[in-house]
Amino acid sequence: MRPDKPFRAPRVDYRSVNRFRESCLRRAFARFSQQPQRFSAELDQFRATSAGWLDDFALFCALKKTFRNRPWITWPKPVRLRVAKAITAARAKLANEIAFHEFVQFQFDRQWTALKKYCNARDIGLIGDIPIFVDHDSCDVWAHPELFELDASGRARAVTGCPPDSFNPDGQLWRHPHYDWDVHRESHFAWWVSRFALTMAMFDGVRIDHFLGMHRLWSIPPRDKTARRGHWIAGPGAPLFEALRRELGDLPIIAEDLGSVTPQALRLRDRFKFPGMRVIQFGFGGHDYNLPHAYIRRCVAYTGTHDNETIAGWLAHAPPQERARALQYTGCSRRGEFPDAILRSLLSSVADTVIFPTQDLLGLGDEARMNVPGTTRGNWSWRLAPGALSAKLAKKLRRLSELYGRA
Repeated sequence: MRPDKPFRAPRVDYRSVNRFRESCLRRAFARFSQQPQRFSAELDQFRATSAGWLDDFALFCALKKTFRNRPWITWPKPVRLRVAKAITAARAKLANEIAFHEFVQFQFDRQWTALKKYCNARDIGLIGDIPIFVDHDSCDVWAHPELFELDASGRARAVTGCPPDSFNPDGQLWRHPHYDWDVHRESHFAWWVSRFALTMAMFDGVRIDHFLGMHRLWSIPPRDKTARRGHWIAGPGAPLFEALRRELGDLPIIAEDLGSVTPQALRLRDRFKFPGMRVIQFGFGGHDYNLPHAYIRRCVAYTGTHDNETIAGWLAHAPPQERARALQYTGCSRRGEFPDAILRSLLSSVADTVIFPTQDLLGLGDEARMNVPGTTRGNWSWRLAPGALSAKLAKKLRRLSELYGRA
């Protein structure tokens, strides 16, 4: 099955893609329903091993469709508060839609497992990401309200964000609900253990977003329009990671420790020997911490993250003093050489791990930028052009990796 018009634009048209994807999945499920014996044993096994999250997730998705994608906090009270009789009735009424979402997750699991095996067989690892927070309008919060700081109606008592700084006088207002850490501690962090276990089944390593929050979190009154009136509350700290180690062993975790991180958060990172992150873009404006000559072995070095300009875009817009320092640091006489020079700088560092966004491998400008923090339009829509990852680029990467002992 092919779309009416090929998706050739340099940016993803999510509305068209989602519509096409939905029609393909519905068609596949209809065919499966006519001959369920083809995957029945595998699907039954997937349902059994995934029941801890799949049962609630499939029901949540079915209810979302029933209520026209409205936030769960606006659903009828018996379903919103998960009254047993209402949930039983919903499962019966929406059985076919629930089965569809189970089928979709099953097929994704099959395909992802095949991709991971293919990569691992070629010594390629996959790194996942665990955001520290989850959205209020999510299955996690609806299915486990006791784990979050909610009132009796299900609304957040306090929301997440970041305090004001020199870049954001109002701070950042993220609006996730805060966790009820007392409940998590009483359960020995069972929800977190399950979350990490599932993630590690899918990936070979994982980055924890906003690692600072493991030490302390900014709590904001839920009706505030800015993050100014927030206050610090304690995060879970070492007990969470002790529980993970006890249940899952030593995990290959990357701590996203960018920005204004407290000494306590850094000590927490180092206590469990998690590598932190170094982003070379941040190094040319001041402190040497993010420049390769100051790296330590236990770190992950980046040209930039999904939130940064591309390295070519950064050079084009950098203040003259920072631009001059960057060119001098990398030994560049021409701007066009800068992306490759940055790659060499990171590869030749002592950092155990080096990660390049594809846009920087290709030397693209900000037309290929992935995300602009604090904005809601046009993000996460850059598409890789067919043939861009060429044999020539592969040879260059291999040559550089061998040159700097990373092959």
